[in-house]
Amino acid sequence: MQRLLSSAKQVLQVKRLMQEASRMPGRLLPAAHQRFSTIPAAPLAKTDTWPKDVGILALEIYFPAQYVDQTDLEKYNNVGTGKYTVGLGQTRMGFCSVQEDINSLCLTVVQRLMERTKLPWDAVGRLEVGTETIIDKSKAVKTVLMELFQDSGNTDIEGIDTTNACYGGTASLFNAANWLESSSWDGRYAMVVCGDIAVYPKGNARPTGGAGAVAMLVGPNAPLVLERGLRGTHMENVYDFYKPDGASEYPMVDGKLSIQCYLRALDRCYAVYRQKTQNQYKQAGIDRPFTLDDLQFMIFHTPFCKLVQKSLARLMFNDFLSASSDTQNSLYKGLEAFRGLKLEDTYNNKDVEKAFEKASLDMFNKKTKPSLYFSTHNGNTYTSSLYGCLASLLSQRSAQDLAGSRIGAFSYGSGLAASFFSFRVSQDASPGSPLEKLVSSTSDLPKRLDSRKRMSAQEFTEVMNQREQFFHKGKERPGGGKEEAAFLRFHASG
Repeated sequence: MQRLLSSAKQVLQVKRLMQEASRMPGRLLPAAHQRFSTIPAAPLAKTDTWPKDVGILALEIYFPAQYVDQTDLEKYNNVGTGKYTVGLGQTRMGFCSVQEDINSLCLTVVQRLMERTKLPWDAVGRLEVGTETIIDKSKAVKTVLMELFQDSGNTDIEGIDTTNACYGGTASLFNAANWLESSSWDGRYAMVVCGDIAVYPKGNARPTGGAGAVAMLVGPNAPLVLERGLRGTHMENVYDFYKPDGASEYPMVDGKLSIQCYLRALDRCYAVYRQKTQNQYKQAGIDRPFTLDDLQFMIFHTPFCKLVQKSLARLMFNDFLSASSDTQNSLYKGLEAFRGLKLEDTYNNKDVEKAFEKASLDMFNKKTKPSLYFSTHNGNTYTSSLYGCLASLLSQRSAQDLAGSRIGAFSYGSGLAASFFSFRVSQDASPGSPLEKLVSSTSDLPKRLDSRKRMSAQEFTEVMNQREQFFHKGKERPGGGKEEAAFLRFHASG
């Protein structure tokens, strides 16, 4: 559903009137900004040394204004009670109307992040977009977002779209951090935008859809610091999920293969991350293995919530196999029967899966379950899924609970690309601190999710049929006049 942006200008004119600061001459912007925000208008003067503590300073999340309840879908699809709510671990699924597209999602989330941080528009020097929702095979979503920077005159913004299934958001985050820590950095902030519309044809996969976008402001002195040198990555060529038909929103999916690829990538990324962490331990004079106990929280890319529970259990299984016999006897009682197994032989081993899910349940409830609130109530959002989990964790825990902790993160994109990395959370949780402000900004997430409109399964199906019919039809969309599309772009709730 391609869109022309000229229609959005009426809405943008309203925005311009509301944001006097963004229309000031460049030399006045920093002073005006200081009156409203604790985030400096420019990170700091460019020097020859690495900026300190590069990471996420601010975060905004957007999702559609309507959802379908998974219990309604169970009845509508004539499947057993609990197939989606228990089997997948999902309760609600957000979905876009036919008037919304990836451009509208990303425009809205960037607009809201800039309004909330009160940053001048010329304070952004790099803008990266991660998405697999392609509406043009050449023109990037990032170029559409440049419309928002028009009044500031800021066209000197590096970065472009990154696409590889659900991994594009993480690749964009890494690119942004790498820019800040390189000779190319000019002293300004980077922004990372990740968003997708996840839809499937009628059948077993449709309940695993969703839609949403996340925008993150990246810079130095951040409350969520990307730990330098601690990334474990695995990439290989497989066809577990792909989109060869440009005339359709729907992917080709081999569900069983995709889950196996996800878990295999998790094993390999975790092994590399663990080794790099242990190398850092040795350099600091610490001689001990790295385990999940070294992470206070663990978040995952979430195609559906039940897979995440299996994944944390899988990490415990990794720790178990690498532990000494004494450690296995003392810390993993009742699991002795699984000694000597090889990771690659256990992807379909239900006994291993069930035993370690049970053994890791308390750990799951403490470290991971708080991060699944958004995914449970909105579904899969592809590139922004992992960062929706991060927003959920921030919304479900206080700044005091998070202060000083380490958050492990696993990102997976089919095809495949995957990374295991971590954030170190600031120690300062005092009122008005960057961490406290970041956590407070997400505190209304449950309320926002509850404020959406519940649609029936029949209404949801009709919208999906409309999306099929009008995909890439532009002005032919029902009720899709350009003025209405522009209004939805900036005013849809969520």
